[in-house]
Amino acid sequence: MRLGWTTSKYSTTYRAVKTVRINGKNKTQIVKSFGSEKQICEKYGVSDAKAWAKEQVRLMNEAEKEDAAKFNIELCSGTDLVLNEQRRFNGGYLFLQDIYYDLGLHKICRAISSRHSFEYNLNDILSRLVYTRILYPSSKKNSYEESKRFIEQPSFELHDIYRALSVLAEETDYIQSRLFKNSSAIQKRNTQVIYYDCTNFYFEIDSAEDDKQFGKSKENRPLPIVGMGLFMDMDGIPISFCIYPGNRNEQTTMIPLEKKMLESFDMSKFIVCTDAGLSSATNRVFNSYDQEDGLRGYITTQPIKTLKKHLQEWCLADDGWSLDDSNSKTKYKLSELDDEKDKDKIFYKTRWIKEEGIVHTDSGDKKQIIEQKLIVSYSIKYRNYQRHVRAGQIERAQRIIESGEKTINKKKQNDPKRFIKTDHATKDGEVADKSVSYIDQTVIENEEMYDGFYAVCTNLDDSISSIVKSNKRRWEIEECFRIMKTDFEARPVYLNRQDRILAHFMTCFISLIVYRYLENKLDNKYTIDQILSTLQEMDFMKYEGKGYQPVYTRTELTDALHEAFGFCTSKQIVPIAKMRNICSQTKK
Repeated sequence: MRLGWTTSKYSTTYRAVKTVRINGKNKTQIVKSFGSEKQICEKYGVSDAKAWAKEQVRLMNEAEKEDAAKFNIELCSGTDLVLNEQRRFNGGYLFLQDIYYDLGLHKICRAISSRHSFEYNLNDILSRLVYTRILYPSSKKNSYEESKRFIEQPSFELHDIYRALSVLAEETDYIQSRLFKNSSAIQKRNTQVIYYDCTNFYFEIDSAEDDKQFGKSKENRPLPIVGMGLFMDMDGIPISFCIYPGNRNEQTTMIPLEKKMLESFDMSKFIVCTDAGLSSATNRVFNSYDQEDGLRGYITTQPIKTLKKHLQEWCLADDGWSLDDSNSKTKYKLSELDDEKDKDKIFYKTRWIKEEGIVHTDSGDKKQIIEQKLIVSYSIKYRNYQRHVRAGQIERAQRIIESGEKTINKKKQNDPKRFIKTDHATKDGEVADKSVSYIDQTVIENEEMYDGFYAVCTNLDDSISSIVKSNKRRWEIEECFRIMKTDFEARPVYLNRQDRILAHFMTCFISLIVYRYLENKLDNKYTIDQILSTLQEMDFMKYEGKGYQPVYTRTELTDALHEAFGFCTSKQIVPIAKMRNICSQTKK
């Protein structure tokens, strides 16, 4: 700010003015009017009005530097708004931007740009795709429009986004490996145990092509799908992912992705934790590796129903149970447990077993003996939970019978119709005039045998407590998939080209990493709904030449965000220069 004045025939009027840039042009704006020379002398009792006004401008500049600037905003009810002028901007993305730059994604984009000949700003495009995927998930076209809501405007056009997607797809492996190494510089990645699981995403199209194939959809949709395999560390932060055809067996996807991680991620010692659907003999053998320069192991769930008969009998046996390690001298019988006193306790038994499995190798399939530890747990609370769920399913099955539904042929694992049995013949074996449906008690009894039991297999000789603790975190990878599908709306996918589809999931993958680090910075105290809704609502009203006025509600969460990231926007107004400094700060 500087001192300005106008002189007439009878007096001189002083004011504080500043030069602002509006619509590409420099304009002089009056910040505050001090009055005429006579008014100043009479009101403030000074003899030199100019010197007094000059001192006031100096004090105003000092106050502005100290974040204590005061602004007079004049509004007139008779003045129309400027046509097509954007006045409201989102600033919630700044917290995401801080993490994006901490992860060095701008440097990754710079390295990629040096290998390709294009004129658009790849970093600007990728960052906006990530911010909009988290805050305003939608199509690429709509993401371009939504990116204009941010304080910092995009420097690219819509067609640049589609061109950039092809480049991102080509550099997928490089981005994942560099991102992992960069993230390790922020905080040490917890990769002693890594988790792997698969899901799929559907396309609203009629025919299959490329990787979009008809397969078993996780959402039971009769549409083409692609599969995603995802590795996650013990803190719930993704490590690497792959995309594969929807009709491919997901068991075959884990080893190729592991090999990439071993080659490019500088990872050699880890334990892979999976569910039973991914624990093929080939995968178990691959992760049974013990050398001086590397160690790999596995922990996988083991359905008791699929075990050999003698092992099933051992698992379900009444005696031989302990509260901690299998070497404990105190043993318990399940029949002697008290439903009330022991409901919060978990009982274990363990033994080493040998299984013969078919291992797929480059030279062909071969049989191999796999030696592993079988750990079985029993919990009264888990038993009660399973029976509660089943009771609800039986009730639904009874309603289906009472409704008179004739087509009862869907009997999947959790389908209530599995309890319904339909007789089409009389007791004498003759064809009945009318089919009779009823609840099959045999199915219920067969399922109740396994209530409360849970088993895992591992090649590790660690304590039961450490293995069980590691296995319990598998739910977090399911949460990763839920966030991508529900909160980031990664499906249905509207892209058609295979390379652009891969790039779409790359942006979802990066978005998930950015969000997980945001959760960690907030000490995991808030839910995703609370965080995303708060960031979406952190809007500002811009007053040209003055600053940004927050129009959001200050809450404990907004205070936590500002404390965690080291800047604050919860002021009555954030001056233009201050907001510019905040934007720069998030990019350091």
